[in-house]
Amino acid sequence: MIRFLLKGILRDKSRSLLPIIVVSLGVALTVFYSGFLEGVMGDMIRQNARFETGHVKVMTKAYEKNKDQLPIDLALLDANSLVQSLENQFPDIDWVKRIRFGGLIDVPDENGETKGQRPATGLALELFSEQSKEAERLDIQNALVSGSIPDESGEALVSYEFADKMDVQIGDEITYFGSTMYGSMALTNFTVSGTIRFGIAAMDKGALIVDISDAQKMLDMQDGSTEILGFLSSGVYDNEVATNVMENFNAKYADSSDEFAPVMVRLRDQNNLAGMLDYVDIASGLFIGIFVLAMSVVLWNTGLISGLRRYKEFGIRLALGEAKGEIYRSMIYEAVLIGVIGSVFGTAIGLGLAYYMQTVGLDIGQFLDNAGVMMPTTMRAKITPSLFYIGFIPGLLAMVFGNMLAGLGIYKRETATLFKELEV
Repeated sequence: MIRFLLKGILRDKSRSLLPIIVVSLGVALTVFYSGFLEGVMGDMIRQNARFETGHVKVMTKAYEKNKDQLPIDLALLDANSLVQSLENQFPDIDWVKRIRFGGLIDVPDENGETKGQRPATGLALELFSEQSKEAERLDIQNALVSGSIPDESGEALVSYEFADKMDVQIGDEITYFGSTMYGSMALTNFTVSGTIRFGIAAMDKGALIVDISDAQKMLDMQDGSTEILGFLSSGVYDNEVATNVMENFNAKYADSSDEFAPVMVRLRDQNNLAGMLDYVDIASGLFIGIFVLAMSVVLWNTGLISGLRRYKEFGIRLALGEAKGEIYRSMIYEAVLIGVIGSVFGTAIGLGLAYYMQTVGLDIGQFLDNAGVMMPTTMRAKITPSLFYIGFIPGLLAMVFGNMLAGLGIYKRETATLFKELEV
């Protein structure tokens, strides 16, 4: 039966070509959109986790309320002890200390006079520790445009954009101006060891990256840290696991009224990422539903036109004694075959487009020049296992549903009128 229907589809292209084209286009768009959405949203979430939020983050209660202002005077103290406690309680999570700070960078000329100043966003990491994975986590080695990662005290990385505009070379000395944890003036010289470009507008405009030991000394924060980030061992954010960790940790300090008591937050509770994560979960399903409905309407009309053209064929089959239900079922089987063929072609086209966008990407850096969001400047798709089957959902459902509606006309045929219709 299937072989017979398949031969009919291949030989009579007038009744199968248009539906296959419609299904292929719809499936291709579904697959491409799903891959593009997964890539863009996934990259955005990963970038936020790596650079700012972690999978979970520990801060003081006061710092958490004012974190956008980078209030280093509200930072955590006894950070080493807290990290040790976290490692004992949650050994499957990688805990790292970081200090985020802001200030001005002064660039002197050959006479030691100020050549220019620009605001800087400082980030202090554990760069000198051999056990630390921070350099790999932020992929600093691949982000280097020139120079090298700091390997001794007093060295710093600056963003390539900043270095280019201020004519800063490797080995030049720059001066950081800011305030310490206790409000006094912070004035420290750094030697530029390298320039970096992460491809993230918020980081590339004026980043200053130093080792955390230099930052603690500069900001008068001995054994202090503005935040402690936790990364799940899988490397992928899992909201259920992160929620359990957060609830267990916060339960220890639930009754504390001390504003400097630590508090833990999940990734989804930071940087307005909750809505984004929810959007990713429902967008693909919503998009597939829309395509199923739209393609069903188109294929219904196509099925009606095809049914009118095959009106005589159905009449002959009924006149020969074939049951209406049998004819109706053969139409559905035929629709399934056409849906599978169209879905295969559409999936191949969608995967090709997704692979191109994954490899080449879409540069949107010019639209993010003044944006402060943690978002990659190049939008890329991502090919995931689900893309190989997700297109079959709208492809098959729309084709079958459209033909089910169109095929209802078969049951309206009256056998008594068949011989009159078949008169030559």
